[in-house]
Amino acid sequence: MKQYTLRRRIDLNDFYDIIIVGGGPAGCAAAIAAARDGSKVLLVEATGTLGGMGTAGMVPAWCYFSDGEKIIYRGIAEKIFTEARKGVPHEAENAMAWVDINPEQLKLVYDRFVKQSGADVLFFTRLAGVEMSSKSEVDSLILASKQGLTAYKAKVYIDCTGDGDLAAWAGAIYEIGDRNHTMQSATHCFSLAGVDMFQYTMGVRLHGDNTESPIYEILKSGKYPLIEDNHLCQNPVGPGVVQFNAGHINVNTLDDKQLSDAMIRGREMANQYKEALQAYHSKAFGHAFVNNTAQLLGVREGRRILGDYVLTLDDFKARRQFPDEIGRNSYYVDIHIPGSESVHYGKGESHGIPYRILTPKGFKNLLVAGRCASSDHLVYGSIRVMTNCLVMGEAAGTAANIFMHGPRDVHEIDVRQLRGRLREAGQYFL
Repeated sequence: MKQYTLRRRIDLNDFYDIIIVGGGPAGCAAAIAAARDGSKVLLVEATGTLGGMGTAGMVPAWCYFSDGEKIIYRGIAEKIFTEARKGVPHEAENAMAWVDINPEQLKLVYDRFVKQSGADVLFFTRLAGVEMSSKSEVDSLILASKQGLTAYKAKVYIDCTGDGDLAAWAGAIYEIGDRNHTMQSATHCFSLAGVDMFQYTMGVRLHGDNTESPIYEILKSGKYPLIEDNHLCQNPVGPGVVQFNAGHINVNTLDDKQLSDAMIRGREMANQYKEALQAYHSKAFGHAFVNNTAQLLGVREGRRILGDYVLTLDDFKARRQFPDEIGRNSYYVDIHIPGSESVHYGKGESHGIPYRILTPKGFKNLLVAGRCASSDHLVYGSIRVMTNCLVMGEAAGTAANIFMHGPRDVHEIDVRQLRGRLREAGQYFL
């Protein structure tokens, strides 16, 4: 590919203390946490909505919010969860796992929390480049929007892009996939409307772990070539509407062409699921139609930025505690690669999430949060989910604010101060 050197001046905005790129759960929590403690915060989001996979990605349910005994994802995470539940009044009040998500309600929740924190948001704005003042310090970001290219300069930056774009473009070391660079499959979520909810609720359970599910007859028929496995998670959103996290798409989501092709394939898959369910579960889905397909592909794997600590499967199995832990995790190891082993906890069990997985090696003013945090390929299958992203985001935003008033190096932040502030705000850790 030929290279082209830009020869133009662009406007510079240096108003903000902290700039966060990526408005998913991690980015929203980071913005709320940083702004509530007084910093001038900008949250940059490529789409027109906050919330990432729970909103634009249409993931139909929250993963575990508890360890089977009590809520452990607290602080901002619990507040978001509590408000989001108001959009699914059919859910039991004590439900803490696989709680349905109404994406429109969740959009409002994120909007309100971020706006009330005092953080600014730029929608329809993408990261286009990273400028460095030295090998260890990010100087500014180049953003692309309707205004063209604009430079934004802050004191500290938080990468919540999911794929670690900011950190990688700054030169951070990262890993992707397993030893053979095999990545977890993605899923394109969608919803069907016109569903007979009595027949759906009282009829056969669709999930692939039910051997009586019609998914097996669908697969056996061979009529639906894009439906290749029994992955058929779904949750009711409201009257007549069921939201699906179903099927798999093998794609390198760091490749523009593959990502684009995957979105087209995903929409065709949604139509095939509709046709298959009309044929093989007609009592519930005979009059169903595709109501919506997600704006974002349900990506399960991207870059893992190398931090001061790499969280491992051994840490998970040992239920390890850390002196710098900023939260706890109890979600099972859930890897969407055929033949991969799932590892589950018993009731009341969890492991710590250390601050050091949020601090990329070699960078003084850069933090990461969300699924690009530092981990091995296996435990990544556990910490990549929205609950953990919220917890990591709150910690990163709190740390960034401490950075503003202390040593200007994210690796030298007083962890006792960080943990104290998080605990004061309601977060749970040991």
